Amino acid sequence: MVFGMGPMELAVILLVVLVIFGPKNLPKLGSAIGKTVKNVRDGMEEGSGDSEPESVPVSEPQPVDEPVQH
Repeated sequence: MVFGMGPMELAVILLVVLVIFGPKNLPKLGSAIGKTVKNVRDGMEEGSGDSEPESVPVSEPQPVDEPVQH
């Protein structure tokens, strides 16, 4: 099962795609989908390096003068 779909559901989807786009356009469609998936994966790999926060040096806390109460 692919994505929770059985073989019958996949066959129906493929048949509908074939009827809509026709047999001549299927290679173009497959190529476009493949390029899109590749671009998305490349974008996800590039973005994964940016998720680490930069280390910022933290200065020591300065003592705070407490206000004088009268």
